[in-house]
Amino acid sequence: MPEQKPWDETTGSGAISGAGAGGAMDLAMDEGTTLEKTPGGPEGTGPAGKPRSLWSDAWRDLRRNPVFIISGLIILFLVIISIWPSLIATQDPLDCDLARAQEGSRPGHPFGFDGQGCDVYTRTVYGARTSVTVGVLSTLGVSLLGGVLGGLAGFFGGVWDAVLSRITDVFFGIPVVLGGLVFLSVVTSSTVWPVIGFIVLLGWPQIARIARGSVITAKQNDYVQAARALGASNSRMMLRHIAPNAIAPVIVVATIALGTYISLEATLSYLGVGLKPPAVSWGIDISAASQYVRNAPHMLLWPAGALAVTVLAFIMLGDAVRDALDPKLR
Repeated sequence: MPEQKPWDETTGSGAISGAGAGGAMDLAMDEGTTLEKTPGGPEGTGPAGKPRSLWSDAWRDLRRNPVFIISGLIILFLVIISIWPSLIATQDPLDCDLARAQEGSRPGHPFGFDGQGCDVYTRTVYGARTSVTVGVLSTLGVSLLGGVLGGLAGFFGGVWDAVLSRITDVFFGIPVVLGGLVFLSVVTSSTVWPVIGFIVLLGWPQIARIARGSVITAKQNDYVQAARALGASNSRMMLRHIAPNAIAPVIVVATIALGTYISLEATLSYLGVGLKPPAVSWGIDISAASQYVRNAPHMLLWPAGALAVTVLAFIMLGDAVRDALDPKLR
């Protein structure tokens, strides 16, 4: 009887047959060790085979999205000049000389002068501070108020949910511009706080409705039902299980709405009920320049262009975030 070889060098088929069950176990252990040493696991896993989360997948997609990179760079630049406008504008936005009113570009004043003889370039740079401040603070206020109220309504339901739904219907029926004319016409302050308060007052129902629907969907998942069966408290289920999985739609809507709030502030300031002089705002400058658009179009071009680029950047950022956080688009 021919002797059986423990290893067939040609095909390797004798490895398991010669070694028996022990050889098969050793081979399986070797393959498992190889998988553990692989830096990237199978699809849907990260390093060492660990499953990736929604946020890690979203960040990976955002880094590869040119729309996110371009809009992020624009927003980063706007934030920097909002905090330190003197980095690129060394003059005072309120330093005006009527002798230079409506003059065009000249050395040291690339955007020319407005109807009061103020440097348009300097006012355009300082106007970014107002727009970014109103947009960011309004978005934070709207997200917190609407997210909390909508999340509680979606989690507890019942009478609380019904009352909140009817209140949001009432607020949805109020025209934003008309409400701003009525609400802000009695305010004499020239700061940003009345405008921010008005935006939060009329903006929270949209976020509340999004948060409510997201929480209702999340609380029906199996892991939430399992936590409830194990005796988890309502606060623990909300903070540990529901909120992290229901906040993505709120972030998307809030990011897109941020650009809308910036344009709303400019609209209200243009109508004369938002920010008021001596505050520096793109809406105020656009309103003042509309009277001289034929003789000095540069007065309107630069603040209007800055407003359009800013709003577009935040909308593009919101679209990129939506594409990254929406599992249906994967």
